[in-house]
Amino acid sequence: MLALVLALLLAWPVGLLFWANGTIVHTPALSGAAATPGTTYLLVGSDSRADGTVTDGAEGQRSDTILVLHVAPNGKAALVSLPRDTFVQIEGYGGNKLNAAYSFGGGPLLVTTVESLTGLTVDHYVEIGMGGVVSIVDAVGGVNLCLDYDVNDELSQLVWTAGCHDADGTTALAFARMRFSDPLGDIGRQARQRQVIAAVVRAAATPTTALNPFQQIRLIDAGTGALATDEGTGIVDLARLALAFRSATGEGGVTGTPPIADFDYHPGGVGSTVLLDETLAPQFFEKLRDGDLTQEDIQQFG
Repeated sequence: MLALVLALLLAWPVGLLFWANGTIVHTPALSGAAATPGTTYLLVGSDSRADGTVTDGAEGQRSDTILVLHVAPNGKAALVSLPRDTFVQIEGYGGNKLNAAYSFGGGPLLVTTVESLTGLTVDHYVEIGMGGVVSIVDAVGGVNLCLDYDVNDELSQLVWTAGCHDADGTTALAFARMRFSDPLGDIGRQARQRQVIAAVVRAAATPTTALNPFQQIRLIDAGTGALATDEGTGIVDLARLALAFRSATGEGGVTGTPPIADFDYHPGGVGSTVLLDETLAPQFFEKLRDGDLTQEDIQQFG
């Protein structure tokens, strides 16, 4: 009987691993560039309306969420939001907003553009659509989110009373999308996006979720159905990503935005863009690479 129990205990995680790996959707994304120190994850949120989650008539697809999660050789994890309107040079297209790279060439072009901007080679690419946010939040039973002002935003459909509230997937998506009612605009939205992901990671790590086989299946099914990864990224890599995200957003972790010189930079032909500080930004990304980045290096707002 003991041997049977031990066999079942061993068979369950192994079987779960093989099943989960088989359900992951893969997409070509990585550049094949020479590796840089540490492990770099590029997390991308697509605003494509193709899944029907949001029906506002907007066409095409853009990368409204661009997060670089880096684990340095010294083990230090940091999470950096790259403003979607950051002015960058896009191979084959010249100067434009960062999220235009995704519109022009999907994951592969966005990866090479981010690598050129940061000096870091992307090791793992993970993309999620708006419907994926809803399904993952619902799979963990909802999340608790905080915002210190009232919101009634028509575009995102977020209605919020100042304070902390439990949110289901639909509300969490609106919370992460809202920017026109945010005094900090896209910068404030980035902070709320990081808050939503951190809340999901915390909820998934609770004993009621992590140790419940039925919850495990539900969460993995929602996650693998919501995500698309590069061809070499599997379920173990996604688990390491979750641990790195928890480390970056926990005590002693570093999260935020690189140094910005101008929030309304007009280079001509592409409208208003965000210009990173030409002196401080390269130093910032070097510190990120080496694990020397501190919260004092993060751009401060408000």
